Amino acid sequence: MATALVGQGFTSHSRSPDTQTQMRKLKIIEHVSLDGVIQNSGENNFPYGDWAAPYRTPAGREAITAAHGERFDLLLGRRTYDLWSGFWPKAPSSPIGDRLNAATKYVATHRPESLEWGPFEAFGPDIVEGARRIKSQDGRNLILSGSSTLTSTLLEHGLADEVLLVVYPVVLGTGKRFVAEGTPARSFELVSTNTTPSGIVFSAYKVAGALKTG
Repeated sequence: MATALVGQGFTSHSRSPDTQTQMRKLKIIEHVSLDGVIQNSGENNFPYGDWAAPYRTPAGREAITAAHGERFDLLLGRRTYDLWSGFWPKAPSSPIGDRLNAATKYVATHRPESLEWGPFEAFGPDIVEGARRIKSQDGRNLILSGSSTLTSTLLEHGLADEVLLVVYPVVLGTGKRFVAEGTPARSFELVSTNTTPSGIVFSAYKVAGALKTG
């Protein structure tokens, strides 16, 4: 069953004997095509709409909800924030929608005065320093979705802890990729993999560090 996928979400915060708070964990969750495309909107002349829609099933929705966990905060780029803010506050109540609406949204933006979907906190223009500061604070663990520029930057600087790729059986041939060209090589450790009846493959990884070659 797809719901067996890392359904427990993140482990909770714990404190070491000297009472210092551990850093918040950051998980990247991306819906991708077989060729690594995460874009599913019409911006920048992308020719396809919601290409994931034909493959959605109740089992897949349950797996996504479980992978997020009960309580989390969001780390988002401005484009993803704007897309989501136009949908989730108006969407019917659902387990994942309610959790996204309740999460604090940490948004990389140069226009903090125009943020409306809360609770939110703007950070920038230094993405790396902002992400480090947010991770060092006490609070819920963090999830990043979409936001391809943030994804590559955080992987490059070792700020992501886990990656969940939700892979659909399609090839798109164009669009924004999961990681940008030139992102430094990295290795990952497979934690779990599962599928839904419609052919979506869920693969969860821990970030293992620099690439090792033979």
